[in-house]
Amino acid sequence: MFYSEDIIEQVRTENDIVDVIGDYVKLQKKGSSYFGLCPFHNEKSPSFSVSPHKQMYYCFGCGEGGNVISFLMKYENYTFIEAMEVLANRAGIELPKMEYSKEQRREKDLKTKIIEINTEAAKYYHYLLKSKRGTVAYNYLTGRQLSDETIVRFGLGYSDKYSNNLYGYLKSKGYKDEELRETGLFTYDEKRGVTDKFWNRVMFPIMDANNRVIAFGGRVMGDGKPKYLNSPETKVFDKSRNLYGLNIARSSRKDYMLICEGYMDVISLHQAGFNNAVAALGTAFTSRHATLIKRYVKEVVLTFDSDGAGVKAALRAIPYLKDAGLSIKVLNMKPYKDPDEFIKALGKEEYENRIKNATNYFIFQVQVEQQNYNLEDPQEKTAFHKKVAEMLLDFKDEIERDNYLESVCKIFNIPREGLSKLVKKTGLTYVGKEDKTVDAPKVSTKVKKEEASVSAQRILLAYLLDKTKWFMKVAQVISPEDFVDPFYNKVASLFWEQMESGQGNPAQIMNHFEDEEEHKKVAQLFVSPIRANLTMDEQEKAINDAVMKIKKESLDYQAANASDISQLQSIIKEQNKLQKIHITLG
Repeated sequence: MFYSEDIIEQVRTENDIVDVIGDYVKLQKKGSSYFGLCPFHNEKSPSFSVSPHKQMYYCFGCGEGGNVISFLMKYENYTFIEAMEVLANRAGIELPKMEYSKEQRREKDLKTKIIEINTEAAKYYHYLLKSKRGTVAYNYLTGRQLSDETIVRFGLGYSDKYSNNLYGYLKSKGYKDEELRETGLFTYDEKRGVTDKFWNRVMFPIMDANNRVIAFGGRVMGDGKPKYLNSPETKVFDKSRNLYGLNIARSSRKDYMLICEGYMDVISLHQAGFNNAVAALGTAFTSRHATLIKRYVKEVVLTFDSDGAGVKAALRAIPYLKDAGLSIKVLNMKPYKDPDEFIKALGKEEYENRIKNATNYFIFQVQVEQQNYNLEDPQEKTAFHKKVAEMLLDFKDEIERDNYLESVCKIFNIPREGLSKLVKKTGLTYVGKEDKTVDAPKVSTKVKKEEASVSAQRILLAYLLDKTKWFMKVAQVISPEDFVDPFYNKVASLFWEQMESGQGNPAQIMNHFEDEEEHKKVAQLFVSPIRANLTMDEQEKAINDAVMKIKKESLDYQAANASDISQLQSIIKEQNKLQKIHITLG
């Protein structure tokens, strides 16, 4: 059996969408809705809206939208069933045992199979590392002072120098090409055939928070390029939603996490006893990484490389971590480049001291900014002070801003009274210049031009879903059968059914759609900007125009498919009445 609509609705209604999404995204109330930075694309200004009234979310930037169930499906890469199970557990609801549809079963089985193959590959890579063929790779790891215990703990391995070694092994285990292709471990080429993606590399299995092998990273043996190679994204691996070492760090008893740049940094720190270290997976740190960390700790210490690239990476990560509501410090590793070098040179205790004395993120930002100015030059010194004043305006809370101002003055020897006046003066120039994205979001994605009839169906539904008081007037002229587009026909049918039995429920309508793109389309209907800034007369005209187009398209379709002359004559009469249709909303 499938979950009944009643149980789906119970799970949905007992998981408030603001509370659930608030665990992933820092939300701020603006009017009747909440806004935050979208977790599905990188952005600097919040365009991600959550409506407590409608129990739906929508991003005006990328177009993602849905209800609380579809959010988990998208964010966590869950199936519908998996999302239901998580939310039911969260609300203390016992779900009935369920049989999967063929498509759901296929999807779940495929994910399970990918993880199974990845696990088998990890075992094989580890076996090769300990074999004679893996001597060079093993010597490389032990030369980096990794113990056998650490090598086993992280499941480190070696991919053979032969480019089809893993493929041959897994085929001998009975795995099919259609399964192997989904793992991203192989390259399929008409001329060259099938080759391993990784060969002659030290292998780092990537595990999710539940210790499942979801992907791999590989370091080249020698001077080949690229130095590091990562698995492509698959049905089980999204690099922006996973962190290397999180499977161990999430269980650490420490109340903060160390964020580093690479695999070896994480491994070296763990070996030294810092089992709370994680790293991004071959990609820049994103807001998704920040929200992931926020689930486990409230504080982070950035331990990026001390070179120019590492400083830039830290500066890029700070805004995401700040927006997630995390307390941030930056560790100074100079004169050494990375945690691995530092610990080998000065040991665990000194690294612990550096953590205790880590710099507040804002002080770090000012320190980096200071390097751009010659403070011996009065003009440049003044410019630096103006820049600091501008930076202090990022703190909206006056007390917090004053506290940081006091610290900056002490550390950088800036007169407090002078900087305070400069902050106020600078602030005045910013009045009215605040980002208005939240209050007046704009769709940044290019929407494909729709056919007139389809556009009319979308427009009418958007109005009715927003202004349910107009439903009865419109329903006298038009019915769900008039919506000829299959998607909008389904939405209209569900909405008409709701309105005839009581009240429209947008989030419940979404329960009837499992496809991700359909979720987006439904969500867009409930937040459509087409109704903004229109007078009543303009809205009335828009509705009447939409009704006319929909009705005409419907009658044309009926005429083209009429089975007899009497039916056709009846349709023609209806067509002749079209011009007389006018719906008054006032």
